Amino acid sequence: MADLEKRYDFIYLFDVKDGNPNGDPDAGNLPRIDAETGNGLVTDVCLKRKVRNYIALTKGLKDGYDIFVKEKAVLNNLIDAAEPKGSGEKGKRKNAEVESARQWMCKKYYDIRTFGAVMSTGTNAGQVRGPVQFTFARSVEPVVSLEHSITRMAVTTEEDAEKQGGDNRTMGRKFTIPYGLYCAHGFVSAPLAKQTGFTGEDLALFWEALQGMFEHDRSAARGLMSAQRLIIFEHSSLMGNKPAQDLFNRVKVGRKNNDTGPARDFSAYTVSLDEKELTDLKTIVSV
Repeated sequence: MADLEKRYDFIYLFDVKDGNPNGDPDAGNLPRIDAETGNGLVTDVCLKRKVRNYIALTKGLKDGYDIFVKEKAVLNNLIDAAEPKGSGEKGKRKNAEVESARQWMCKKYYDIRTFGAVMSTGTNAGQVRGPVQFTFARSVEPVVSLEHSITRMAVTTEEDAEKQGGDNRTMGRKFTIPYGLYCAHGFVSAPLAKQTGFTGEDLALFWEALQGMFEHDRSAARGLMSAQRLIIFEHSSLMGNKPAQDLFNRVKVGRKNNDTGPARDFSAYTVSLDEKELTDLKTIVSV
């Protein structure tokens, strides 16, 4: 498997229709919204979760593609299982053992060598700074959060049935965004990839996950979510040729024909890329 020899920066555009892309548990699961601008937000953690789930589905958690942060995992148990076992006080690993365990964890778990992890708890397997990172995704335009009343024609307990005299209905609330186009920015560091063992094959799998992860993440709450554009800037060197922000500023997302009405589909937008004076970089547009 080839080492990564180039830096990459990327822009990821995805949309949601009649769904909640990333509810905030501290706000009753309302869609996340910037209170000052009204733009919708999706956290980097949410996007990484979907990548992890895609890798788990396609690779079946086999060695080299296992997932460290997965549902119901007890992380210290996974850290304790790393080789070599700790030989210090209370089973803690010593310095050389920590580095060996760190490398073992990177080799076994795809998400550790991709996104990094803090593994200094338990018997201690060190810390990993991942080569792939996301920003929060922010909607291109302000979004509107709608609240819907929903009814379930059943109750949970006998006590609830008695209170309703046999009517047996449960009322609930559901929050959706009619439509939102979101933009996330991402970065792939070749020097950090060498430290974690993140390879060109791993990167190809990551691009595949971005393009296909919503297809296996369907739920009534999330509505229709779709990947719309993945724009990759491939540098010609290990450290890169241009600042990421200069590249990101070359991508413009706007409305067609100066339309100012509420957007309800990706077809309402245009995406343009200025490739002038990019002789040292390669651009790849997919999805």
